[in-house]
Amino acid sequence: MAELHDLTALEQGAVIARGECSSLDLVEHHLSRVDALSDTVGAFVTVTGEAARQAARVADAAPAQGRGPLHGVPTAIKDLTLTAGVRTTFGSAAFADLVPPLDADVVRLIRAAGLVSLGKTTTSELGCSLYSEGLVAPPARNPWDLAYTAGGSSGGAAAAVAAGLVPVAQGSDGGGSLRIPASLCGLVGHKPSRGTVPGGPLGFGAFGLPINGPLGRTVADVAALLDVMAVPVPGEPYLPPPAPDGGYLGAARGAAPGRLRVGRFTAPMLADEPVHPDCVAAVDTAAGLLAEAGHEVVDVPAPFGPEVWPLFEIVWYVLALTPVPPERESRLLPLTRLLRSRGAEISAGTLTSTLGELQAQVRRAARRTAGCDLLLCPTLAAPQAPVGWFTADGDPERDFDLQRRFSPYCAVFNVTGEPSVSLPLGRTAEGLPVGVLLTGRYGADATLLGVAAQLEHASGGWDRHPAVWRAVGSANVNTSGVGEPMS
Repeated sequence: MAELHDLTALEQGAVIARGECSSLDLVEHHLSRVDALSDTVGAFVTVTGEAARQAARVADAAPAQGRGPLHGVPTAIKDLTLTAGVRTTFGSAAFADLVPPLDADVVRLIRAAGLVSLGKTTTSELGCSLYSEGLVAPPARNPWDLAYTAGGSSGGAAAAVAAGLVPVAQGSDGGGSLRIPASLCGLVGHKPSRGTVPGGPLGFGAFGLPINGPLGRTVADVAALLDVMAVPVPGEPYLPPPAPDGGYLGAARGAAPGRLRVGRFTAPMLADEPVHPDCVAAVDTAAGLLAEAGHEVVDVPAPFGPEVWPLFEIVWYVLALTPVPPERESRLLPLTRLLRSRGAEISAGTLTSTLGELQAQVRRAARRTAGCDLLLCPTLAAPQAPVGWFTADGDPERDFDLQRRFSPYCAVFNVTGEPSVSLPLGRTAEGLPVGVLLTGRYGADATLLGVAAQLEHASGGWDRHPAVWRAVGSANVNTSGVGEPMS
């Protein structure tokens, strides 16, 4: 007998569909875990228990016909994402009391699919850092070892999924913000191709860098949540690529993408930084499994080099200029203030020329890797980082540089717009997760997820659990017919 949170998101949806468990049962079970563990792992900023219970009752009363595979399953929404009637702080004391009057499109789509949000997950302030340690909630900690960060900016989402507080969660990724927490916390984090998931109804698209996406423990769960999110919405600045026949879940379950050419590299792209041996070893493991699956794995040069960093830097400064009431600027963290002050000094002409040169670099990189169907590299230059490590000396400039050196891979693929997924293929000697980054051609998310599912199967599965997983539990379920989760 397994407990309810042991089941994957799709397994939870299946027990609801078979009448073995209600959505309300699942919500109550997961809320009990949130109550016991959320502050410990820094998962939630705001918990919406009563609203979740009411949504679960609505889900249970809905006609069986037309329900999707995640109908009634608990989830959570990142605190950067507008949610009508729910406090949304953007991870900042400057917005600690903000209650938006409208939903982001992705929230509307998640709700329409019958998933039940338990609240808003911890994020970095305005999404500006790769750790989630602000003033409005406890820091997001890695459930595998609470001394380490869960990452950012979707750190609370990763902490919630890795600790079994929800089986899947929504996040967003503007420079690695889904993939970094996934790597640190032993999860699957998928950044979809540009335009695949709507980013409205507000905003200009932020040069096409950020996009909403899913976090989960298995490739199939992530693909199922992507199917929920990837619904075209009129007026988006970037057209979505065609959806695959059978959806992304069908692609993940089929796991038959054919023989592909995979370009492997380990050289960092945005910093001249030594790469930890555990990160290289995880890439070697992935390369071996891909070759065994029949793919051609070849060594290739990194598509970008550290010389492009100044271009990226200017864009990050400008993107930090989220409108903030002048009287609340003093409530921002030192790093945020630094980025905004530098962004305010950049002229329109400088920004325009920077974007032009960046696109020229993207074209050159695309031509260098044109013979590859996929690219394989580390997700991060080091396996883990302690909570407080980036801010330890109080110097926001050093903080920003440490982040660049820690994560010199992910942000490149936000600029190219290509789909990119972090997969938990490695382990440190202490048993902590190490991710690898697999990136596909633009619009080929289905192929990417199919290969990810191949790797998951070949490595024996990734639904592994940290010690806090067993800290709380009150409901059991017969798992016959849904498969035994790994421990």
